[in-house]
Amino acid sequence: MTEDRTPAVAENPEADGGDEPQQFKGRKNGLYGEVSDELAASMKTGWADTDLHGLVPVAQAPYAAERRARLSAAYPGERLVVPAGNLRVRSNDTDYSFRASSEYVHLTGDQTEDAVLVAEPTGDAGHEFALYLLPRSDRENGEFWLDGYGELWVGRRNSLGEQEQLLGLPARDVRKAAEELAGRTKDSAVPTRIVRGYDAGLEDTLADVLDADRDAEFKEFLSGLRLVKDEWEVGELRAACDATVKGFTDVVRELGQAVATSERWIEGTFWRRARVDGNDVGYGTIAAAGPHATTLHWVRNDGDVRPGELLLLDAGVETHTLYTADVTRTLPIDGRFNDLQRKIYDAVYDAQEAGIAAVKPGARFRDFHDASQRVLAERLLAWGLLDASAYDVEKVLELGLQRRWTLHGTGHMLGLDVHDCAHSRREEHADALLVPGMVLTVEPGLYFQQDDLTVPQEYRGIGVRIEDDILVTADGNENLSAGLPRRADEVEAWMASPA
Repeated sequence: MTEDRTPAVAENPEADGGDEPQQFKGRKNGLYGEVSDELAASMKTGWADTDLHGLVPVAQAPYAAERRARLSAAYPGERLVVPAGNLRVRSNDTDYSFRASSEYVHLTGDQTEDAVLVAEPTGDAGHEFALYLLPRSDRENGEFWLDGYGELWVGRRNSLGEQEQLLGLPARDVRKAAEELAGRTKDSAVPTRIVRGYDAGLEDTLADVLDADRDAEFKEFLSGLRLVKDEWEVGELRAACDATVKGFTDVVRELGQAVATSERWIEGTFWRRARVDGNDVGYGTIAAAGPHATTLHWVRNDGDVRPGELLLLDAGVETHTLYTADVTRTLPIDGRFNDLQRKIYDAVYDAQEAGIAAVKPGARFRDFHDASQRVLAERLLAWGLLDASAYDVEKVLELGLQRRWTLHGTGHMLGLDVHDCAHSRREEHADALLVPGMVLTVEPGLYFQQDDLTVPQEYRGIGVRIEDDILVTADGNENLSAGLPRRADEVEAWMASPA
């Protein structure tokens, strides 16, 4: 950032030139000065018309409408409030990049901060949906340049009318939302639910009519609403995977620079692709070289990248519509696996193959995990890391002994969140059967810690994970991230000449 966005001034005379100033909040705690009548008059005039014309609805608008219809049918006679969330301070007068709540994005296709979707029950058991959004900055009272969140500082936003055309929903001024909701809920018998954790101000406004258990169930429902992806969502996940393939290829091309610097070169290389082809990374990139690969969520990415060791890269591009890929490859930094690395890699590959084969309609959600774990348990027994004279594979799995080295579950749902649908009901997710349209990861791994005295010295510090994004289809599954090689020999050939 090259400049402090704190406005130099923060007071503006009223339009009639009177004595009472209009006070704006500025960025945070900036230093404010006086505005001359001449400057105020100058800033009101001489601006070209920037209204947008001929707008067409965004691609997800009809799909979002279908989702709202399902929501309405689930809660007849109840008022529903779904906030997008607010900006959060990073330090002093700078904010974190805003990312709207997944519940809000899924139901609207919008991504703007401070917004809220309200579903007001109607007499016919349906709902009237409306979006509360920030309108264009006011040029008459100087808001657009005197307020540090005005459009002169942060860029143009759509007018309410433009948003209505784009999103297919009535749009109202969000600055009136709290007052209007308070008025509707006062002395009202209509139950009200809100998605908590995104807008503390609205929660305070509605505190007297909210119920924590009811709100928790509401979040569960909205999480479950995302379990089966529609065709538009599948297209976005394809795009995320395609961009992610490019990002991994970029990394392989620049591994020499990473060796000369650190894991952060890898992180930065992938992030550049995410920003060029999408919105951002969908989660913190794990660029774990050498023994760092045994730390599941290694996101410091400040270690050395050394030839002869392995790089575990877990990364995903998030599209402009906020759908993310989640892919992992474990790569030999110098382009060739040694014998032990390849043995461990092949075991994880075989486990992933078994897991992917178990992803199909009618299978239990847990089946792919069980299939992968069985393969890994068999290899650990065969290698003598588990005592075959004391345990067979069934006993190992019953006792979970393989988990010392497999550590984590073998996958999760994927979509707007990298761990999508995490708040959905157990009976429709973890304990459910797979159906076409679900998208999940299959990601077995083996991790031998540097200080693990139960394995031979040569194993210690080796971590391997392979992860792909799998769509459940009518007759089986499709690997959306199949553009990246997986077999050890294919990985080596790709690294020798990345496409």
